[in-house]
Amino acid sequence: MSTTTDTDPELEVSQRKGRPLDASRDVALREAALELLSEFGYDCMTMDQVAARARASKVTIYRRWSGKAELVVDALNCLKGERPVADRGTLRDDLEAIAQSSGSNDRFDGQLTTGLITALARDSELRQVFRERLIDPRLANVKHVFERAVARGEISPERNLDLLTLLLPALILHHLLINGEVPDAQFAQQVIDDVIMPLATAPSGGEAT
Repeated sequence: MSTTTDTDPELEVSQRKGRPLDASRDVALREAALELLSEFGYDCMTMDQVAARARASKVTIYRRWSGKAELVVDALNCLKGERPVADRGTLRDDLEAIAQSSGSNDRFDGQLTTGLITALARDSELRQVFRERLIDPRLANVKHVFERAVARGEISPERNLDLLTLLLPALILHHLLINGEVPDAQFAQQVIDDVIMPLATAPSGGEAT
């Protein structure tokens, strides 16, 4: 017997009394989506599976998210969190704060991430939602770190800030695809020390070496 039904207690109460949706159900649905993403990958997981795992109806899911892509990206956003990088006074200190927060998460493991990454190349809807709601806001936070460094005079305004912003996530993704696991904070720190800082602070073409 299926655990999903056409009626859902939370939905019935919400419709009957005009109450807001139960936030605890959101948590259960996000958890179910992440578990299924890790177990089966994005392509193979279905909204029916999410509903069954969370013991909810599909109507309850679609009152919150328009489809699978929005649900999965929202679940990942809640798992990873999103906050601006505090200004610690220097570019290196700001980047070290990023490194400390970019290490492997017990829940955000390689299997879960790979289950999503492999679908991005094929699913245009997922790619758009993933970029707009998860990637772009985080890249904007990192770019702001470099903009602060320019304002302080630590790096040249001629630097390609978009390229510097992409280096760390690109190398983390490369490590994940090659090794099958999300790298730890030490890897991020090494990228900052050996790649990003030398490039960011290298003399510009017109400067004396």
